[in-house]
Amino acid sequence: MSLPRATYRLQLGPELRFADAEALVPYLRDLGVSHLYLSPSLQARSGSTHGYDVVDPTRLSEPLGGAAAFRSLAAAAKAAGMGIVLDIVPNHMGIGPENRWWSDERLRAKFFDLDPVTGKYRRFFDIDDLAGLRQEDPEVFATTHRTVLSLVREGLVDGLRIDHPDGLADPAGYLRRLREEGAEHVWVEKILEGDEHLRRWPVEGTVGYEFLNDAAALYVDPAGEAPLTALYAELTGEERPFSALALEAQLEQARGPFAPELERLQRLAPELDGLDEALARLPLYRTYVEPWSGLVVEEDRAAVRAAGIDGPLAEALLLAAGDGVPDEFVTRFQQTSPPITAKGIEDTAFYRYLRLLALNDVGGDPARFGLDVESFHQRTAQRAGRFPHSLLTTQTHDTKRSGDVRARLGALAGMAAEWREAVLGWQELTASLRSDIGGREAPDGNEQYLIFQTLVGAWPISRERLAGYLEKALREAKVHTNWAQPDEAWEAAVQRFAAGLLEHRPFLDAFEPFAARVAAEGRRAALGQLLLKLTVPGIPDLYQGDELETLSLVDPDNRRPVDWERRRAALAGLLDGSGPTEETRKLFLIHRALELRARRPQTFADGDYEPLDAGPGTVAFARGRAVVAVAPLRHASSATLLVPTHLVGSWHDVLTGQRHTLAGGTPVGALVEPYGVALLERGE
Repeated sequence: MSLPRATYRLQLGPELRFADAEALVPYLRDLGVSHLYLSPSLQARSGSTHGYDVVDPTRLSEPLGGAAAFRSLAAAAKAAGMGIVLDIVPNHMGIGPENRWWSDERLRAKFFDLDPVTGKYRRFFDIDDLAGLRQEDPEVFATTHRTVLSLVREGLVDGLRIDHPDGLADPAGYLRRLREEGAEHVWVEKILEGDEHLRRWPVEGTVGYEFLNDAAALYVDPAGEAPLTALYAELTGEERPFSALALEAQLEQARGPFAPELERLQRLAPELDGLDEALARLPLYRTYVEPWSGLVVEEDRAAVRAAGIDGPLAEALLLAAGDGVPDEFVTRFQQTSPPITAKGIEDTAFYRYLRLLALNDVGGDPARFGLDVESFHQRTAQRAGRFPHSLLTTQTHDTKRSGDVRARLGALAGMAAEWREAVLGWQELTASLRSDIGGREAPDGNEQYLIFQTLVGAWPISRERLAGYLEKALREAKVHTNWAQPDEAWEAAVQRFAAGLLEHRPFLDAFEPFAARVAAEGRRAALGQLLLKLTVPGIPDLYQGDELETLSLVDPDNRRPVDWERRRAALAGLLDGSGPTEETRKLFLIHRALELRARRPQTFADGDYEPLDAGPGTVAFARGRAVVAVAPLRHASSATLLVPTHLVGSWHDVLTGQRHTLAGGTPVGALVEPYGVALLERGE
């Protein structure tokens, strides 16, 4: 099985079945992609639109076309020199009569993680109709992986993406079992907090959230932090740091939706106190202590210390409590912290703390305002040294915003004074659109700021798309309304305000010119982040449709049907020799960079990553002494690239076809014209 040169994620569903994916193979081959990256493809519950609610892992999805259609797709991909990476869901299954293991009383307790006292089951996050599986049981693993591993052994699937391994009792053991059973190339959906490193598991790496957030932060001007923080406090009255809001939200989750999980933990160790605080304060998604082997590493000890956990609970979690606390307590505690963190931070606090929405994405930290070039190089080199074949992404089906929307919003940090003036002016212009709901102004200041940022990031946007996004954002924030008990009056008032903006001529006259400026800055930043994704160590992952500008918001908005004919026509034009337009610059860069990766596979598979000095405003590096990439963060026409002796000489510009001579000091401005980035290949 071969490692991918680049993956292309397809969200299969009623409008994109196996046969539809097969029809895309020629287009994706011509684009330069080496592997189709398919969303879950096993039998899901009737009417599923995403495949994560599997009810029969022994069958390929019949609604998607079944085994015959999947095999036809795999054969077409192989004939085109392409492979398949398949997303699988080992942590949970959909419950109900369609699931024969759930329906069979003899199998329920063996396959599913049931509480023997209450009959309740471990859920996927707080979703009641998704029940946790006991993959630590060899029979459960064998049954639920029989079909997938058969596809791997037949060579129909080259690699696996593992959804939510942190929910498993023994993630490391599960991944070792996969490797032993023949799954050579595996990526894990794992969120790493701060400076946390992926454990030395038998995997190729993660799905790339670390890169996504580092690349976005690079293009956030740190000079904007103080003025945007002051503006946020002025608009909302919120002066607490993000960490305080995150902890508050995590405690709400621990004491609310996850109370059954805490009750089960408490029964296992009734003498231990403070479980809710400990779960909420853990600085990582989870620790990986192994009670069955006695393994406790320093990273786990440090996490427990950082959470302020001490005394008997710390001793229990670090296996120092003797025989008083059952092993199950430690395992179950570790399975409980990830969903509390995810639901508390990403699905609550990210919708409450809105200082700069570009920073509020999966795996991100809204408190980290920007990233300097040196730190980016260090973090990239560290990841390359540990897992050089991790995926690199700027958008997935789980991100809160597309890379293009994120790039626009990040650009606001570089125009903070103008942004402040614009927002305050828009507030004044639209005062008549706000409503009084029981003595409270709707939308409140935080919600107004959410709407203004969303419009700038995704403009133009339809009323229907904006309404769908706002319903989710308001309910996820859980401030004035929520999913369990929606406040229809409040929601209606916010929706009226948002819809009114789209028809409010004075607002639009002020808004549209500013939004156009932000869009131009965003396109430049998005192209730079795309260049980095295509050239730093790792495997670039493209999300469906994202080869042209994609202004999508959180799911289900980011799973809308893609206009494939438009993309086919655009690529055909480039292949016929037409120069790129502003609309096709992303597509052009992807195609040229993937051609380069195909010509120089060793350079990108094993080549060195050598940072080059071009000042604090430009990211530049060499790969294997054969490729140089240059990406100014902000307008940097006066910057100079300092070229080391071993790189001096003639270079070919992959984008323009021109020749450049790199000498000791080369002006960056000349290198990056006309696209704002440069991709150079060593001349023969």
